[in-house]
Amino acid sequence: MPKISEFFGIVIYMYYREHFPPHFHAIYGDDEALISIENLSIVEGNLSPRVLGLVIEWASINQEKLLQNWAHSRSHELLETIKPLK
Repeated sequence: MPKISEFFGIVIYMYYREHFPPHFHAIYGDDEALISIENLSIVEGNLSPRVLGLVIEWASINQEKLLQNWAHSRSHELLETIKPLK
């Protein structure tokens, strides 16, 4: 599971051979959520409102890069690291 970004203790992963819809995994402590890249909402799991807000802010800035990484993951290509939220 390639780590594509990390900020404020939040780790963002994207797996190869994932199911639809296009999404990424956000992990903070013991909490994990799958976040839809297309509509930036939780598909599954749970994050605190504060952490979710940071994840959504980061994802909205990097939505195009996330979609590119999703396409790479479906083709088993190397995923690119995405700059963290500052």
